[in-house]
Amino acid sequence: MNYFDAIILGIVEGLTEFLPISSTGHLTIAEKVLGLEVDDPAVTGFTAVIQMGAILAVIIYFARDIWNIIRTWVRGLFQAEYRGQRDFRMGWYVIVGTIPVGIVGLVFRDVIKNDLRSLWVVAFALILWSGVMWAAERVATQERDERRLTMKDAIVIGLVQCFALIPGVSRSGATISAGLFRGLDRVTATRVSFFLSIPALLAAGVFELKDALGGDIGVGETIVGTVVSFVVAYATIAWLLRFVAHHPITWFIPYRVALGALLIVLLASGVMAAT
Repeated sequence: MNYFDAIILGIVEGLTEFLPISSTGHLTIAEKVLGLEVDDPAVTGFTAVIQMGAILAVIIYFARDIWNIIRTWVRGLFQAEYRGQRDFRMGWYVIVGTIPVGIVGLVFRDVIKNDLRSLWVVAFALILWSGVMWAAERVATQERDERRLTMKDAIVIGLVQCFALIPGVSRSGATISAGLFRGLDRVTATRVSFFLSIPALLAAGVFELKDALGGDIGVGETIVGTVVSFVVAYATIAWLLRFVAHHPITWFIPYRVALGALLIVLLASGVMAAT
């Protein structure tokens, strides 16, 4: 991998990490187009590490909210008067909601890194999960905001987040859809999706760091990809929050289906290899 590859992948990661179109799926496609081995441990590790740039963008964008959540949660552990506050509850929601994806990610790590790193998987996941997103918008009541978020919501969203380990599903597409199924409004579902992304993707990046730096990918390329990912992701976050306030996530379905269908044609015709 050279610096050009790192920049391209950083842009792809930053643009797609928080949109419901699957960052892993797009990175897999981009890596294949760039001539990289998509199932190479160093490449999959690089993919996980540059996600930390996108997560840093979330942390900075929501710095005040995150600080209030952490501060109130810590105080609530020792002082009962803080335990009824929304930020204290949100701290527990993020912790509990992250547990399922952490367990599934560890147990099925080899399957995720090897068997699922196929463009066939990406193609069908892009199309099939679009149906879930459509159904979520169809039944969405959007009757509850962040003040009415519950532990049950966090558990359900956290469980559904596990599907995002399949390339092509989209972590934000999965979590926002789950929030809509639970009756949350889109902005609340999107904010919860952002908060849940922080521990999950940070852990994945740290866990895969040794593979990214232990192969043929240099430290410089990894840093460049991460920085580019951060810059692009920060702009994407601001845009997405404004977009979901006024538009359904079904707006992304035509693109997902078209890309999935194009991949199937390219793979079936032999123009592109699956791995």
